[in-house]
Parts: sequence; structure tokens; C-alpha cells
Amino acid sequence: MFPKDYRDRTWSQLDDRWDLVIIGGGITGAGILREAVRLGLKALLVEKRDFAWGTSSRSSKLVHGGLRYLREGKLGLTRASVRERDRLLAEGPGLVDPLSFLFTSYKGDHPGRWTMSAGLTIYDLLALQWSHRRYSPEELRLLAPHIGEEGLVAGLQYGDAQTDDARLVLRVIQEAVAGGGAALNYVAAEQLLRNEAGEVIGVRLARADALPGQAEPAPTTREVFARAVVNATGAWADRLRQQVGQPPRIRPLRGSHLIFPAWRLPVAQAITFLHPVDGRPVFIFPWEGVTLVGTTDVDHHEPLDGEPRISPQEVAYLMAAAAHQFPSLRLTLDDVLATYAGVRPVVGTGQADPSKEPRDHVVWQEAGLLTVTGGKLTTFRLIALDALSALRSRLPDLPAVDEDAPILDPLDPGLLPTSLRLSEEAKQRLLGRYGAAAADLVAAAGPDELGPVPGTSTLWAELRWAARSEAVVHLDDLMLRRTRLGLVLAEGGRAFLPRIRAICQPELGWDDRRWQAEEAAYLALWRRCYSLPEPGSVPSWHAMLAEARARRLAEQLRRRGVRREAAMVAAAALLALLLVWLYLIRRNGRARRA
Repeated sequence: MFPKDYRDRTWSQLDDRWDLVIIGGGITGAGILREAVRLGLKALLVEKRDFAWGTSSRSSKLVHGGLRYLREGKLGLTRASVRERDRLLAEGPGLVDPLSFLFTSYKGDHPGRWTMSAGLTIYDLLALQWSHRRYSPEELRLLAPHIGEEGLVAGLQYGDAQTDDARLVLRVIQEAVAGGGAALNYVAAEQLLRNEAGEVIGVRLARADALPGQAEPAPTTREVFARAVVNATGAWADRLRQQVGQPPRIRPLRGSHLIFPAWRLPVAQAITFLHPVDGRPVFIFPWEGVTLVGTTDVDHHEPLDGEPRISPQEVAYLMAAAAHQFPSLRLTLDDVLATYAGVRPVVGTGQADPSKEPRDHVVWQEAGLLTVTGGKLTTFRLIALDALSALRSRLPDLPAVDEDAPILDPLDPGLLPTSLRLSEEAKQRLLGRYGAAAADLVAAAGPDELGPVPGTSTLWAELRWAARSEAVVHLDDLMLRRTRLGLVLAEGGRAFLPRIRAICQPELGWDDRRWQAEEAAYLALWRRCYSLPEPGSVPSWHAMLAEARARRLAEQLRRRGVRREAAMVAAAALLALLLVWLYLIRRNGRARRA
């Protein structure tokens, strides 16, 4: 929880010396802050934009054990991911929830159903459970109505999990702050501070929380000194690394998603399959009352400081996936509710195909700057522990890590009163997303604010609480990260903005001019980066699918031709051997008669 004076009070206290300064407010930075505070360090986190503004609010929302790692033979990493997933499920119900996956296998898929079945067997054994099951095409039609049937061979069901990624970041940061840490959004790391030996000893910070065209609050900069500085800026990591003379190593890759209304693309569980164009795994799954289709994996060549957005080519690619998997639904661009895109921090190794780049996290120490980037949402705690372990040379008095400590703070089961007129599911949702603050959120609710915003699971009271206590600086913080209304409502929730204004404007302390400016900026941002590109710019996904079918047919004919040619060669060789054998028998017979 961030009181109203939290930002100004914390900014005024930055002259104090810190044990640790963490730059970057995504899940990696949040995890490092939480574990550092747990070890008794005086730690500060700063984020140039909003908490979770980057990759950590634009992920695929999955908390999974890493089948990709299993395919690469990394059994240890898969086991660790599965264990972290299971711990998050146990500790964060309502925030991290089970999600059933149905893998559909079609004729000609590589890997096919037998390879996937073997992989899922190992996956389950690593999780010490048996959750996967095989289904026939007939059973699949009952589990996933409208599914494409042409060439359908079988299906495999297994279990993983999903989350609200931005809320996960917020809960981890807020628990770190409650434990004695400090965190500031809209504070940029302008320049690393170095000693005479060239070692990083601090950072010059600048506030960046003013509206466009308005003056920054004074003082705008402060120099902060620390025993250790961590670069947890993800896809932006090279910017700080270049300040200590290091060459770029990050390859920013964009992953984009389409969002459909659940009634238009109804799925009861995640459907994952191989894209008919390039064979990449893609998925369609329910989340927050809508249906997500994702994801792409392409090089991101746009400026990193701009808000990422889906490209027309990515729209066509994802529409092709949805049309291939659910052809009878005849989905069109008019059915798309929203889009979003995020930039992944991947260490480039020169692979021609972006999807073949490794996704492991890395920890680099360079001139006193510790850079942590890459990895998965699921393993953020393990990444944090790796980072802190690497800092022991600079923090020799660091206590031993308790690896069995909970990832999320345990909650009192009686935190919310039994008399509260909410469903058990809604109570669990509040506890998961808001942790110990859930009771205060309920107590702060105005009349009728414990009801949901129509068409969503979000309570009106969540908006009031976010505006009052969650460091909201701009309207898009509220609509896209504290809540996800900007993703799950038509036009970013434009129709509900009058009531949202009535609830939140007094809590935020904004005058009418400020609200109007924020609303205009938010709606412009939504149209630019969260809606579809111009429809005329989107290539035909029907042509894309037709070309893919033609390529598959040509490949099948080629393989048949190869097999036919091989059979002819084999037959000719066999005939030649037979003739040689007959010749030898005949010659031997003549030799005996002679």
C-alpha cells in the first residue's frame, strides 16, 4: 500500500545511503527487492515508467513449468520451473490459478502426438504427479466444440497455470515495501555514478511523473549511493551496460496477442497447437472473461521507449491461427476486442529464427553493475536468488538465503469477514490480487462498489482502492495495469469512464483539467497501441492459410515421390542382386559339370 504522500516522502529521503538500488520495476526487479528486504537489506527499486509497464504486464499470462526447456533437454530447469509453478499455485490462489491445456495434434505435425505424450510423461514425473491424458478426435469435439476436424489425430490434456502478471508484480512490490523496502515508479535512472576505479557506486535519478507539457516537480534529480546497483531493466538492459563500456547483447523480440470476447471465441480451457504456417506452438485460452490468442515471436525494430503495438503482419498470423483451429466460427477483424504487444529481453546468439534463441536468464557483473535479464515469469524468485548470490562479493555480510521461505506472504484465512456479500470466488480473487490489503479495500468501498464492472470480474471498489493506495500517476496505470479494464472492455472501457471518474478523481486529487488531459491521453494511447492497425493494412490470413496448405501438399507429394523413387531404387537393387545370384548359381553349376 502506498499512502498519498508516499512518493514525495520517499523522494525526499533518497539522500540516505542504501545497501541496494534496483533499476527496473518488472517482475525481475520486484522479485529481487522482495528477497533483498527479506534478507534485511536496505533496498530501493526505481522504475522509469509505471510498475510492470514493460514486459511484465504484456506477457502471455502463463505460469508454466517450461515444456520448451524439456524439449531442449534441460531437465533441471524444467523441474525447478514446475516446483515454482506449484508453489505459486499453493501460495497465491486467486492470483495464480490452475489452467488446463489441451494440445491438439493434426496429421503431419512435428512434433507429433507420440513425442508430445512422451514429453508430458516426463513433465508429470518432474512434478511428481500424473495430470496428462490422451483424447480421441471424437472426445475432442466434446471438449472443444467448433475445433477444426480436418486431419485431427488426437489430443493431449495437461495442467499448468495462469495469472494477472501486472497484479503479481504489484503484490510482490507491495509486500517488499511492507517489509521495509522502498519503490518508486516514474523515476528514471539517468546516469550511473562511478568511483575513481570505474566501479558503479550509485545512480543519478530523475522524476518523470509530470503530464506532457507540464513542468517536473522540483527537485527533479537526486544522486543516490549504494553498496550495489542492479540493472533489472529487461529489454532496456543494454542502455545501462553501455554506460560501463559493454557492447549490446540484448535482442528485443516482440510477442503480440489478440483479445476476443469470450462469447465469440468460447473456450473452456487453453487450446494449444502448432501454427499451420510455420509450426510454432500457439494457444487460445480464457483469461479475465475474454479469450486470448497468442503469441508471435518477431524482432522488434521500433524504439524501445515507445509503447509497443501489434503489426498488421502479426494480426494476420494470429487470425490465421484462430481460423485454422476454429474454422466454423468464421472470425473476422470486427470480432477483435483489443490487442497488446510486449518486448521480450532475449540474449542474442545470432540465430536466424528468433524462436530458436535461448530464453534462460543471465546474470552479468560488469564494473560493479549487476545485470539480470531474461528468464520466465514463473521463476522470478529463483532469478532473484541468483542475483543476490552474485552480489555476495559486494555484500559479504549478506545472510544465508532461506529457500523454503514463502514466495508470497501468507494470509490469514479470516482476513475477509464471512458476512461479506461476495462469492467465494470473488473473495479469493481479492485476496490473491491484493494480499493483506484486501480487507482495507473492502472497507474503503462506497455504496454498490462491491459489485462488478459489467462484463468483467473487476469490482468497482478495486478502482477506488487503486486510485487511493497504489501509486497511480496516470490514467493508463489505472486502466491497463492496476485493473485490466482497458484490455477486456470495448474501446478500452470508454463507456465506463464517467463512473470511473466519479469514483477515482477525488481519490487521485486531480482537478477537471487534469482528468480531461489524462482521459484524452489514455484514449489516444489505446487507439494507437491496443486496438487493431488499419484494417486495410492487414494481409489476408486466408491467403496465408491457402499458401501453407499448398506447401504442405507439395511436401507430401515430394515425400511420396522420394519414397517412390527409393522404392524403385531398392527394387532395382534387389533385382540386380537376384540376377547376380542366379548368374553365380549357373556358373557354379557349369564348373561342377566340367
